[in-house]
Amino acid sequence: MSAPAPGSARPRDPYTVVGGGAIGGTLAFHLARAGHPVEIVDADAAHVAAIRERGLTLTGPDGERTVRVDATTPDEAEGAPRRVLLCVKAGATEAAASWLAGRLAPDGYVVSLQNGLNESLIAELAGADRTVGAFVNLFADVVAPGAVRDGGGGALVVGELDGRPSERVRRLVADLQAWGPARETGNVHGYLWAKLAFGAMLTATALVDAPMAGLIDGHRPLMHALAAEVEGVATAAGLVLEPFDAFTPAAYLPGADPAERERATDRLVGWLGGQSKDRSGIWRDIAVRHRPVEVHHHYRPVLRRATELGVPAPLLPELLGMLAEVESGARPMDPRNLTDLAHLTDLNAPIPREGFR
Repeated sequence: MSAPAPGSARPRDPYTVVGGGAIGGTLAFHLARAGHPVEIVDADAAHVAAIRERGLTLTGPDGERTVRVDATTPDEAEGAPRRVLLCVKAGATEAAASWLAGRLAPDGYVVSLQNGLNESLIAELAGADRTVGAFVNLFADVVAPGAVRDGGGGALVVGELDGRPSERVRRLVADLQAWGPARETGNVHGYLWAKLAFGAMLTATALVDAPMAGLIDGHRPLMHALAAEVEGVATAAGLVLEPFDAFTPAAYLPGADPAERERATDRLVGWLGGQSKDRSGIWRDIAVRHRPVEVHHHYRPVLRRATELGVPAPLLPELLGMLAEVESGARPMDPRNLTDLAHLTDLNAPIPREGFR
């Protein structure tokens, strides 16, 4: 019998989910429930112990359900994984990818199911031909060891970094139908940068203890300017931004019809208002879990690229600085934070057109 082609999966190759939190836990649950063998590798020993003892529980609109899933800590993990779904926080990417690089099967691959721009670092450590990109927009939270709350569906798109179609991506997308309408794309970078534009809005909402939808609705000029800054960098880099869920990136580009921008924000606010999770994961990390947020890692490459391309991005550094003050307790969560942020720049001035196509 001939050996499987690189990146192909043997009939019962397990999915190794590295990082069993909100994203990883949700996807592991649905894959396992559909009958796929799954092993979660997570550094949280209490989370691993709970999954081993009671199974992985997902609470959502359909109630509470539990599946049996193998779980281990990195120190206890054995074998050479082939199909890896990397779902750790962005700041843990280097450590996780380094750990994987030393044990990944020769024909194995790593799919970055994370927030931010982590694919290049994974490719550097594990190999470009063994790295697959993905865009994921799930509303979920870990609410207790071994338990994840599903806060509403979103988009999930998978693609090779060079845009070519591949059997491993097609197979993964087929398996992820157990979760929902996952899709293959030839432009994964366009999705990742579009989410960063949307994510800049969500990051701003974490400055206030209030629902995301109302904050975006009530501070539209600021939210539009934040999205435009990210999109300005992306388009200057030659990327074509992709719409997803209720976010329409074209509506926030300079030169877009102001009425269409307002209609796009109406749709976005309405969609967010319909989600059972009304605050961002960033807010939850600060207010509930009292741990560092990952968005600083998300926007460092955006700001670095802005500098390289000469694209103005005055609001993002100020937003991240305010967020750091909220994290440290030096600044309270307060609606005035958004007012202060808006006053740091003249939002009535035209956004520079340099770097836009």
